[in-house]
Amino acid sequence: MTKLTDSLKQSLPENQIITDELRRLAYGTDASFYRLTPEVIAVIESENELRSVLTAARQNQRPVTFRAAGTSLSGQAITDGVLALIGEGFATYELNADASKVKVGPGIVGGEVNRRLAPHGKKIGPDPASIGAAKIGGIAANNASGMCCGTAQNSYRTLAGMRVMLADGTLLDTEDHLSIDAFSKSHAVLLGELERLGRDTRDNAKLAERIRHKFKIKNTTGYSLNALVDYEDPIDILSHLMIGSEGTLGFISRITYNTVVEDPYKASALVFFPDIRTACEAVIRLKPQPVSAVELLDRPALHSVENKPGLPAIMRELGEEAAALLIEVRAATVDGIQERISAVHAAMAGVATVEPMVFSTDPATCEMYWKVRKGTFPAVGAMRRTGTTVLIEDVAFHIENLADATLDLQALLRHHGYHEAIIFGHALEGNLHFVITQDFGDASEVDRYARFMDELAKLVVDKYDGSLKAEHGTGRNMAPFVEMEWGKEAADLMRKIKRLFDPENLLNPGVILNDNPHAHLENLKPMPAAEDIVDRCIECGFCEPLCPSHRLTLSPRQRITSVRELSRRAANGEPAGQVGEDYAYMGLDTCAGCGMCSTACPVGIDTGDLTRRLRGRKLGDTARAVNAWTGEHFGTLANASRLGLKVGHAVSGVLGDNFLSRISGGAWKKDMPLAGKAPVVRQTQGDPVVYFPTCGGRIFGPSSAAEKQLGDVVVELLVRAGYAPILPDGFDQLCCGQMLASKGMAEEADGMSRQLEAALLKASENGRYPIIMDASSCTIRMQKHVAERLKVYDFHEFAHDALLPRLRLTPEAGPIALHINCSVRKNGSDAKLKKLLAACAEQVIEPAGVTCCGFAGDRGFVVPELNHHALRKIHDELPANCACGVSTNRTCEIGLTAETGRTYQSIAYLLEKCSRPQETC
Repeated sequence: MTKLTDSLKQSLPENQIITDELRRLAYGTDASFYRLTPEVIAVIESENELRSVLTAARQNQRPVTFRAAGTSLSGQAITDGVLALIGEGFATYELNADASKVKVGPGIVGGEVNRRLAPHGKKIGPDPASIGAAKIGGIAANNASGMCCGTAQNSYRTLAGMRVMLADGTLLDTEDHLSIDAFSKSHAVLLGELERLGRDTRDNAKLAERIRHKFKIKNTTGYSLNALVDYEDPIDILSHLMIGSEGTLGFISRITYNTVVEDPYKASALVFFPDIRTACEAVIRLKPQPVSAVELLDRPALHSVENKPGLPAIMRELGEEAAALLIEVRAATVDGIQERISAVHAAMAGVATVEPMVFSTDPATCEMYWKVRKGTFPAVGAMRRTGTTVLIEDVAFHIENLADATLDLQALLRHHGYHEAIIFGHALEGNLHFVITQDFGDASEVDRYARFMDELAKLVVDKYDGSLKAEHGTGRNMAPFVEMEWGKEAADLMRKIKRLFDPENLLNPGVILNDNPHAHLENLKPMPAAEDIVDRCIECGFCEPLCPSHRLTLSPRQRITSVRELSRRAANGEPAGQVGEDYAYMGLDTCAGCGMCSTACPVGIDTGDLTRRLRGRKLGDTARAVNAWTGEHFGTLANASRLGLKVGHAVSGVLGDNFLSRISGGAWKKDMPLAGKAPVVRQTQGDPVVYFPTCGGRIFGPSSAAEKQLGDVVVELLVRAGYAPILPDGFDQLCCGQMLASKGMAEEADGMSRQLEAALLKASENGRYPIIMDASSCTIRMQKHVAERLKVYDFHEFAHDALLPRLRLTPEAGPIALHINCSVRKNGSDAKLKKLLAACAEQVIEPAGVTCCGFAGDRGFVVPELNHHALRKIHDELPANCACGVSTNRTCEIGLTAETGRTYQSIAYLLEKCSRPQETC
């Protein structure tokens, strides 16, 4: 490892070369059920850095695997060699004038591309279920498709051009004539061979027809041999072979897609059938109709989600042979939608359904239907026995065989004892997914899986001539079966292609082509029991784009992977070693605990809960005693904190903010707020309302002496709107306990919450009056704590519901930046916050690249690099004329102000300014 690492250090910054055991394990894990730990990880931010990595690997004869998001399910993104991790330097985006083409780098998330295309009424063709986390590099390299794109709008069919680097470090830009000319000279032999292979394949009528037949349905088994029959120009052949090549032929450093229209009007129907054969027969009728998606769900799939709130009661009453189709139509106009609905009804005339088919255009209803479909896979994953792995396989059949093939597949699953298995899929394409749970820690269970896979291959290939892989990529788990599906002639053609592009076999070896018949049964990922709150994790990686510490230290998936390894070591009597030592910082200290991961997690895991539990266990007696004292003497702590702020400002006034920040390790922030103080309420007439000023606003005051305290601003607003605010007795000695909860001291934190609850009960006359708090994270904690006993509002919620109707506003021109903190996102009150701000500002900027700001209570003071990393993307999205911003959490606002140089305040300040009587904002 030293020689290889030394080679990499000659061309890469040291912080981009990862050799520690913890991150090699955690970063090397993908969504599949395989495990290989890379020898070294190289983070690549440019084509030049990639070329250097390839050179070092070639010099040391070590394999290289490219990794984008690691959401792949078939083991194609893992290695025991060099893992080339695609960095944010490759997260590029460029749209042409008429939005017909988009150039994107492999490091940008597919969902982000679609977000940027949405205002133009466009999207990219591929639409995998993982698009919110999967990156373009993986989407293209696996030729991922999805629910709506079928075979007509996948990466292969919508490819307009690409930049690709070959194993020897040569770069080709298929949209640049100069690049093509240079490549044609330097790689004349390669292009000549591709031209010959294409010509020979087209001249071989039997083989050419075999290839065309195989690609009439979804097929990602092996290489994209259709490139040899679809194109004659060797440049076109090369670029289309790269699609679906899973990083085994080269690295796609940029791809240009022909965009597709995203129709604005949609309607969905969830239709139930007495049996799966009837449902499949309906699919055949729907195939020629103007439908965008038809998703099939068998009865076990429906069982897995039928008890979720809001779903149709009929789902729980269906017979055991029943099945469902989720049908969606899209159109550019309302009339177009109605025409397509009518066409579907006409096509379905005479087909037996459990109840009449009804389409809905209501977005909430349609979303509920799609939650049924998308919730099946995670539902099985969540219910699996601890220690087992959840597998999702992916096959395709010609649509005329769909009914028989589905019934045969159900029978095969039962025969091998997979009674928990569910089947669902993209029925229009004959594409079925099935989910099973598997114990890879038991040799007899591995044997059972091996027998099942052998019989599955025979069923799909020998009986139905289908695809063993339809859209998830060949990977490691189907590589041994490629020749069985394609036949020796086609498989040998694939081997020639691999040797032509990668003669030293250094690019992702063992993936797509593997002569080891047992490769799919080796290097299986252990899933040991770790902690009950995260044992359901399926390591899909959907959480990662939302995590503020992702790529700084660890993501939620990587934290869980690491804890599983530490638990395995503990169970086997092995020392935690350096992994345990490194996890203290990477896993615990830099976790924001914001819970944003839970909003994307298919099984709803909040990895912050894990972090808080482990922090609590780690606390020593002294730390526990100090924190316990804090809970019992919070008023003293608050006064000491205010004093510290006053001293800090006195020092910074002499030596400057930068000096104080440096000697405090980043804890002192630029534009640190002044020391706060408790608000004062005068006796007023009006509707009583209880206001609890949270400790963040009481300790951290305004940005300057010219500004009012947050508490005073809230009180003034309430009085202006005709309310009579009541402050709880002794409020300056009270805290909700959030600060202790984040440190893992749940019991002590709950004690503080109970003290506050008692004060709120008294002040509100046992819930007679509404209660307002001014920090979202604290509000949500108390909302959970008091449950049905008291009605607690976050300030922006109460302002939206109760203050807006009573105030006359003169909006600011703006632009004003909005930061929706993680607490607001999690409790779903962001819509009210946006409406409130829209009433106060004519122009609002909401940076899309920011989720949690990473300040996380005191984390911004203790590990300021977390706050800096979480907000690294905000600068490009704030225009120069945006001088201020709003949020709903004081500490978030401190971090946002320090990082952006713009003053962030509670939205209460803006509302107060815009509602001043007889004064123009």
